[in-house]
Amino acid sequence: MWIATGAGPVHADAVRKGFDVNVKPVYEGLRAYPVISKVQAGKVKEITCPYEPGDGYAIEFGDDDASPWAFFLEIDGDSMLPEFNPGDRVRIDPEIIPRPGDFVAAKNSSEEATFKKYRVRGIDPAGKEVFELVPLNDDYPIIRSDEHDLTVIGTMTEHRRKYRRK
Repeated sequence: MWIATGAGPVHADAVRKGFDVNVKPVYEGLRAYPVISKVQAGKVKEITCPYEPGDGYAIEFGDDDASPWAFFLEIDGDSMLPEFNPGDRVRIDPEIIPRPGDFVAAKNSSEEATFKKYRVRGIDPAGKEVFELVPLNDDYPIIRSDEHDLTVIGTMTEHRRKYRRK
């Protein structure tokens, strides 16, 4: 009744009938996040960063629990298979410092971006952290910050997967 009309208890009838109710309505506390560019998950691709609020070619709505500069990127490539598929979207928050094992968006000196797993490898002689960007698909190479000019853009805080494609 509630889903059809919005009136009455959300799931009281279903519980009485033995139906496993495992979803609930989403109310307030949502905000719009821009999808600012596609990330080539196997090869790096151009990205515009920083962006102005409201920029983007699409919008994802989500919980208002990220920094004002959080945004979504769309995976485009197979270097992060099987966990991240082409078309999946990930929310990136530039204000969250990555920890080992987190997934991050990073860019090179040409402002090209990629999405990979973050792995710390130590500290260089200048005291700068050395890290690797690790693909989940073994057919792609690991990228090291001591061999390439890399900057972490932000840390993934949400992953959205589409199960049906056109």
